[in-house]
Amino acid sequence: MDGKPGQVEDLEIRKTGRFEFCSTPLDGLWVVQRKPIDDRRGFLCRLFCAQEFRTVGLVKPLVQINHTLTVKEGALRGLHFQHPPHAEWKMVSCLRGAVFDVAVDIRKHSPTFLQWHGEVLSPENKKSLLIPTGFAHGFQTLTRDCELIYLHSEPYCAEAEGALNVKDPAIGVTWPAPVTEISDRDRGHPFLTPTFEGIVP
Repeated sequence: MDGKPGQVEDLEIRKTGRFEFCSTPLDGLWVVQRKPIDDRRGFLCRLFCAQEFRTVGLVKPLVQINHTLTVKEGALRGLHFQHPPHAEWKMVSCLRGAVFDVAVDIRKHSPTFLQWHGEVLSPENKKSLLIPTGFAHGFQTLTRDCELIYLHSEPYCAEAEGALNVKDPAIGVTWPAPVTEISDRDRGHPFLTPTFEGIVP
């Protein structure tokens, strides 16, 4: 789902040994389809491979991995980013439950500035969202007890943290379910003003 419905884009698919990368209408934002190896015992599924991810231009190294649990269905988190020089790429995967995962383009001078794209991530569909630098990220839980794994190219830096409000009408994310919970911190992020020009990743 995208922030500007009706646009027609030529989407690209790049295949490697263990992944299928599908482009989105937002340049540099990729949906990653994992390809497991199955047998009667279960499966083996690769979450990340630096060599294969170079196929889509990913060259900054992986430096941090985070794991989150969100207990309540309908909860919102986001929309978070880090300011340069701590701007990061991140890849988000859902290991339990299901979430609607959203990336918002906040790159200065981008032709898709303030547009968003959302994907349902779950263990069943084995999809991840590969989010480049210059994007804000958030998600809504579609089930209880959602566990996410985040891969980051930069360590978390509190001084560099930035955020957009998940309900900002200037962005207009269409969250798929009634909002049941949001932190005071995320609720308090200011709405955008006309002076916001984005960031240079």
